[in-house]
Amino acid sequence: MPDSTQKRLYMDNAATTFPKPPVVHEAMMRYATELGASPGRGAYAEAQEAGHLMVECRERINELINGESHDHVIFTLNTSDALNLAIRGIVDPILSRGRGETPHVITTHLDHNSVLRPFNKLVSDLGVEQSRVQCDLQTGLVDPDDIRKAIKPNTCLIAVVHGSNVSGTLQPVSAIGPIAREHDIPFLVDAAQTLGHMPVDVQRDMIDLLAFPGHKGLLGPLGTGGLYIRPGIERRMWTVREGGTGSISEQDTQPQFMPDRFEPGSHNAIGIIGLGAAVKWILEKGVDQLWSHERELIEIMTERLTNMPGLTLFGPQGTENRCGVFAIRIEGFEQPQSLSNLLERDYNILTRSGIHCAPLAHETFGTHRLGGMTRFSFGPFTTKEDVEYTCDALEKICRLSPLPLGEG
Repeated sequence: MPDSTQKRLYMDNAATTFPKPPVVHEAMMRYATELGASPGRGAYAEAQEAGHLMVECRERINELINGESHDHVIFTLNTSDALNLAIRGIVDPILSRGRGETPHVITTHLDHNSVLRPFNKLVSDLGVEQSRVQCDLQTGLVDPDDIRKAIKPNTCLIAVVHGSNVSGTLQPVSAIGPIAREHDIPFLVDAAQTLGHMPVDVQRDMIDLLAFPGHKGLLGPLGTGGLYIRPGIERRMWTVREGGTGSISEQDTQPQFMPDRFEPGSHNAIGIIGLGAAVKWILEKGVDQLWSHERELIEIMTERLTNMPGLTLFGPQGTENRCGVFAIRIEGFEQPQSLSNLLERDYNILTRSGIHCAPLAHETFGTHRLGGMTRFSFGPFTTKEDVEYTCDALEKICRLSPLPLGEG
């Protein structure tokens, strides 16, 4: 049994990062205790400052992703909200034309339910066509040529997850973006597991729509997220909500200028201000430096796990084409949750087991009917010592083969 005073080792940063930089809490506390006003809802100093801090957050995110305009950074509730905004925003105008057009959308087998479910809803309710591109059964990588082959004359959207929340597989978005641009098809990238962890450049990779969470790699609080819309793409989109914006209130239709067009209602000001402080922290640290640190951790983890008897590591087996998300199964643990329970009970290691909201990814790796996998995921405060300790624990479990909790 571990020492009761030993810290609990958080290895679930793919769900939400923890801990957050202290500046995040400080910024949120200052807003809560000194400002408290709703941005854009008053001309007094507190409301104006809150609005200024929100603009700063947009500017910092735009700088981080090398976007073309900070006004095209749209705040959302989370990545799922951003993906729904992008998907329905692109598809609904085509459906509305009434010319017998049937839109066609493309995604991959490694994508998250945040894409799979909206696409399936469009298929079942509105007759939209979809293609799900298969991925390599070992690495989870999609072949960009398979994306190209899936394109039809009526294809209106290509949606690809950048980093898999199951296997950590990094898809070749830099190769897919030019294919989408060549065919004038909007390219939507789900950056839930990558933005803030590694460099993301929307102009270089020809990304038209980038959906992201505020609470994962960007280190902000839960309840924050965003969608970057490449300038010009908004003209091909409909809004999915309308309401008050605090701007041109004499008009009873939604403003057409950005970002107000896509942001009805009062903002989560306290969360966005915390997010702004987090992104400033990332920019000051340098995303290249943060990625270099994570790659060192990835190297340790892959080297250690690939040599453990009875342990299967899914996804890329080396440091290439992967982010700091690892999914495993160990012989003798029929249910992955049993391994998570043992890691918490005996080693104070916190992980997530199951299907991870990505059923087709588990079908790809053959673990869908086995209850999924046990997942470990890194954040910027994860240390080499943390990874070595985790690998030591897994090595002991593999060697000793203890009865899983609840199975004996």
